[in-house]
Amino acid sequence: MFIKILTKEFGGKKHYYASLVENKRVNGRVVQSVKAYLGPVAEEQIPFLKAAYAKNKPRLIYDDD
Repeated sequence: MFIKILTKEFGGKKHYYASLVENKRVNGRVVQSVKAYLGPVAEEQIPFLKAAYAKNKPRLIYDDD
């Protein structure tokens, strides 16, 4: 499963919407199915949402040391 971000533009301003998506193989083809619609998100939230569902969790906070 992964987070899929859809971008829509209204009046010159970008809006972002997030969905939780799963890939399945059906009749030899890969098909994406939406498991949960997460709704509108701010651009700053996107990396954190993707990191939450990543297989290899990235480190998002770095120490100054």
